[in-house]
Formats: sequence, structure tokens, C-alpha cells
Amino acid sequence: MAIFMVVFGVLLMLLTCTALLKWNEVRYRKKGLPPGTMGWPVFGETTEFLKQGPNFMKTQRGRYGNLFKSHILGCPTMVSMDPDLNRYILMNEAKGLVPGYPQSMIDILGKCNIAAVHGSTHKYMRGALLYLISPTMIRDQLLPKIDCFMRTHLNFWDNKIINIQHKTKEMALLSSLKQIATLESSPISEEFMPEFFKLVLGTLSLPIDFPGTNYRQGLQARKNIVSMLRKLIQERRASKEITHQDMLACLMNSQENKYKLSDEEIIDQIITILYSGYETVSTTSMMAVKYLHDHPKVLQELRKEHLEIRERKNPEDPIEWKDLKSMRFTRAVIFETSRLATIVNGVLRKTTKEMELNGFVIPQGWRIYVYTREINYDPYLYPEPLAFNPWRWLDKSLESQNYLFIFGGGSRQCPGKELGIAEISTFLHYFVTRYRWEEVGGDKLMKFPRVEAPNGLHIRVSSYC
Repeated sequence: MAIFMVVFGVLLMLLTCTALLKWNEVRYRKKGLPPGTMGWPVFGETTEFLKQGPNFMKTQRGRYGNLFKSHILGCPTMVSMDPDLNRYILMNEAKGLVPGYPQSMIDILGKCNIAAVHGSTHKYMRGALLYLISPTMIRDQLLPKIDCFMRTHLNFWDNKIINIQHKTKEMALLSSLKQIATLESSPISEEFMPEFFKLVLGTLSLPIDFPGTNYRQGLQARKNIVSMLRKLIQERRASKEITHQDMLACLMNSQENKYKLSDEEIIDQIITILYSGYETVSTTSMMAVKYLHDHPKVLQELRKEHLEIRERKNPEDPIEWKDLKSMRFTRAVIFETSRLATIVNGVLRKTTKEMELNGFVIPQGWRIYVYTREINYDPYLYPEPLAFNPWRWLDKSLESQNYLFIFGGGSRQCPGKELGIAEISTFLHYFVTRYRWEEVGGDKLMKFPRVEAPNGLHIRVSSYC
């Protein structure tokens, strides 16, 4: 009898699972939709997408072609792996293809963040952001702060085993805090850091608001961060006699700044700057260290460029704008690292109306995942695409080719691209002129959904001189 009940229970569970899968497929079986599968109700194929990553994408493309439907991160989604269509989608926001980031990301980063808004609001918020990180601001205000921070942050690394993943994450966040509100060494930075890490983790999760979930922790981290930033804004308003030279001062200065933002908008703008720069700067820096270790000739060329800069300077002289502009090979290393490691796998858009794309009908409100990862390994664009070859980027035309999506595309191209390059370049300058390093070994790298070393990336550092 007991065996019969177990068998019956297993059969009932299988029938229920089959029925749920079938029901979810029928729900989205509309004429004109791309082929594909939708997975489970609510969860869809999120687990397969996050765990299998590129392999999931390749499998689905093998079955259904460059366009297929799925259900990921809580939304019915069309995945596009077609380079020409991807370019069209990124260049045509005005035709009803607006940002479509997951609900978890919108909830945690804030409704005023630049990724969530579109139309005239996006134009205004982007203008406010570009004012903060213009070439003039980088040259006159931000680069001196970055240089001061980097030379201090990289002190006393010799004769130690360090986790370069942890160090670059810490570097990216604290450097941004210094630029935004001169907070890198204040008590608030120690309180801020663990909350920010929870916020980042929560943005790429299912929006399930249960205790213990990454989403719940991300929401709570946002509340704590908003409280800290609101308190900082109030303190600054109360101490009018103190003049601050940072991004927050610019945002709060309604007399000189033509972009008038509310406190809520200022806070969301700060969180956006921190979030967008943190992941790309930290991960690109870590992977550059990894690739330079694995390719001694590239390291030799990079070090030569930076030693030549140092020879023109006294030991305590900072990196200046003209030095940054002379780092041609460094820029090439950064671009090649971003391409080969694929720091950004793609971007999300949402349809504001039913539309036809490549012969398929995409319903209103569906997400479109513009999956750009595979274009980074196209042998037509990048001969020997799996080789780490920064020299290819010395041909400046490669930066302006139509299918370069490593910094986004269209009106949504990363506004902080040049600031991020300045931060990574300055980090590499002090790192390669001060130190040699070797990998301890045994650390594994994951490439999806984020590039990371689950147990850290440990290196043994020694003095270069």
C-alpha cells in the first residue's frame, strides 16, 4: 500500500508539473509570436537563464533561431541575438522601445534612476548626469580626486596575498564615494558599503518580497542608503559656510546648475552613478589584472607606456589630463578586456505598443532582451576573437563600428564611459608601476550572469622596483 501511495504521488506530481508547463505555454501561444518556450508560471525559465547563461542562449538559438520567446526575471521576453535588429532596437527608443529593466532593478534603484525613465524625463536626467561627468569636470575636479584616492588605496600591497576581486570592488565604490560626496574615509563609508553590496545583489533577482530573499534584502538596503543620503543632504544644507567640491555639491547648487532636481531625484541620481560605475569599473579592473598576468607581452607594453609617463614626473606628481590622453595602449587594454570578458551581456527594452520586428508580432508590455554577448566573438569583426589582443583597438575605427555594444548603444550609451576609463587607467598606472604579481591558483571564474570569482581571485604581490 505504501509503495502504491508513493508511485501515485510521483505520478500526480508529474501530471501536475506537465499541466502547469502546458498551461503556461498555452497562455503565450498568440499568433505571430516568435517560437520558444515559456517554462513555469511566474518563474518562467529564470533558473535556466541564470545558471546556464550563454549555453542556454545558444541552445535556444539552435532550436528557434536568432529571435525566440522566453519568460525570464518575471517577464514574458523576446530574446534577440540578431546584430542588425539589436542595433535597430537600441537606436529607436522613440518608436516604442523604451528601457525594460526587471521590476527588481527599478524598485531597488528608484523610479527616478536614469535607466527607468524615458522621453523628456530621460533627456533631462541624462543632461544632469552628463553635466557632472563632462570632460571638463573629469579634467578639473574628478581626475585629481581619482588620482589621490588610487595612490593611497594601492599603498602597502607588496609582499602580501590579496583578493584582487575584493580590492577592486572596494576601490570602485570608495572612489565613487570620494567623487560624489568626499566620503571615502568617513565613518559613513563603512556603514554604506555592506548595504550597497546587498543592493547590487538584489537588482538581479526575482521580485519576490519574502524574508531572506535577495529582493527583500535589496529593498531594505535601499531604504538604509536613502536614509544615509537624505541625512547627508540635510547636514550640508545646515552648514552653508562649508564649500564642498564634489558631485553632490553640484547637484544641490540650484544657482549654478541649470538642472534643478528634487531631493528624491538627487538621491536616485547618486545611487545610479554608484551602481552603474561599480560593476563595470571593479570587474574590468579585476579582469585586466587577470589578462595581464596571463599575457606577459601585453603587460610589458602597458608597463612601458606608464613608466614613460612616470619618467616625465616627480615621484609625487599626480596623473593629469594630458597623461590620461596619452594612454593609448591602456585604453586598448580596457576595451579588449571589456570585449573578451563580456562585462555587459545585453540590455533590456520594453514595448509600449504592439509592434512587428523581423516578421514577428511583439505584444505591448513585453520585454526585449538585446543579447549582445555573441557579437563580441564575431570573427568578422574581431579576427581570432578568443585571443586577448589589445593592439586591435589601436585602429580607432574599431571604436566607432556599428556593432560595438560593450558600452550600450543609441541614446542609452553609457554616459559614464570616459569617467570609468579614467578610473581604470589610473588604477592600472599605479598598479603596474609599483608591483609585480602572480596568481595563487585554484580560483574559478564565472562569466554569467555576472563576471565574478565566487571564492575570490587571489594574487601574490611584490614590489616592482
